[in-house]
Amino acid sequence: MANFSELNLSEPVLKSLSSMGFESATDIQSQAIPVALSGQDVIGQAQTGTGKTVAFGIPIVETVAREDTNIQAVILTPTRELCIQVAEEISKVGGFKGIRTLAIYGGQDIGRQIRSLRNHPQVIVATPGRLMDHMNRRTVKLDHIRIAVLDEADEMLDMGFVEDIETILAACPSERQTMLFSATMKPGVKSLARKFMRDFVLVSVKATEVTVPTIEQDYYEVPEPQKLDVLTRLLDIQNPELAIVFGRTKRRVDELSNALQTRGYMADGLHGDLSQKQRDTVMGKFREGGLEVLVATDVAARGLDVSGVTHVYNFDIPQDIDSYVHRIGRTGRAGKSGIASTFVTPREIDHLHQIERMTKHKINRRPLPTFTEAKVSKQRIAMEQLLDACEDENLSGFKSLAEEVLEGHDSLTVVSAAIKLLTKGTNEVPIKLTAEQPIRIRSPKNRERGGYRGDRHREGYRHPRGGHVRGRSRHQG
Repeated sequence: MANFSELNLSEPVLKSLSSMGFESATDIQSQAIPVALSGQDVIGQAQTGTGKTVAFGIPIVETVAREDTNIQAVILTPTRELCIQVAEEISKVGGFKGIRTLAIYGGQDIGRQIRSLRNHPQVIVATPGRLMDHMNRRTVKLDHIRIAVLDEADEMLDMGFVEDIETILAACPSERQTMLFSATMKPGVKSLARKFMRDFVLVSVKATEVTVPTIEQDYYEVPEPQKLDVLTRLLDIQNPELAIVFGRTKRRVDELSNALQTRGYMADGLHGDLSQKQRDTVMGKFREGGLEVLVATDVAARGLDVSGVTHVYNFDIPQDIDSYVHRIGRTGRAGKSGIASTFVTPREIDHLHQIERMTKHKINRRPLPTFTEAKVSKQRIAMEQLLDACEDENLSGFKSLAEEVLEGHDSLTVVSAAIKLLTKGTNEVPIKLTAEQPIRIRSPKNRERGGYRGDRHREGYRHPRGGHVRGRSRHQG
């Protein structure tokens, strides 16, 4: 991997990359950026998670002129979520250069987008359908476009956007630079490239270089009724910073996210039946650390790109190889390490071995985590939190109470009681599911006396694992 300082980038861009925490370029970045900066058309073949947004974002920021108030670059994405993520990333890359970026996607009030366009963004990131709406309204003009990018081109074609894409590209100046990024080179992608690109350079990163080195893959053989217990024990033992749990159906996602909330985890679900406002709210909380666990279907998570996801859990084994690769690719992003765990029932073992053969990668079997291991891990986390609290300089108001407690009890007993309170557990009772076998959730003791669950969902309550919970979730009305 090359350092960004070796790629002949401007000081403002290098400053932006440094503030984003980037040092070395990924394979797709080190290969694609020099070609794109030369002005040539580029086809980048790479899976998600390889840093391709920065690969085309840097040439865009280096090419567009800050003093020119026209739209100079357009990036097409297949989904709203990816549209927002790409726009945020381009804004960061162009921050110190003063480049304005705007996301345009369906589901958001078009009037708000029209008002935002009056701020003269130089770069727009858009879903094809909404961009066509703006073109028909004449609120977006593409006659000053210098660079056009198709991100996840294969997915856009699979979703039926080919006519919109052709109309949009035809509206751009013929002398523009075109970049196309795709995980696969299907016939439709090749046809699009031949029609709208000139003397392009193909930059390819093999899938084996993407998924294998940075992601630890393992599986747990577990009967269906025990899956939730195994998941929560893993969450307690591994203590992920951010985790995504994949469920097979929308109903599964709702029931699982509800069960995790009831057990006290900061969790929420993401699937296609949610309104755009609900999806934006969930993703906003996840990106900002207001959630520790995102439960999602494959469709909802398509194009999802959130930095800092340390663990992926396949609560239900995916039905096809592509879905498996896509799911585990949500962690181990841009060269960072990650852990992907799959729950497999005994009758699904053969399917798991098929995934191993197709990906040419061994998925390691792990023993089921025990209740004792989870309990010890909780106690260790509680102890660390207690020690962190000891470093707080603002404890003077509590010392008189501490002295009063210590008059009747020794310090060892008091500290033990504090750790016990921080790791307070609850009983398990079954909840009936309609889609799959029962998931078991924990029901609090003494709920009417202000029990554990009520405290966790109280306004402004700080979860023991960090972050705040604001009000009640949509699952609880």
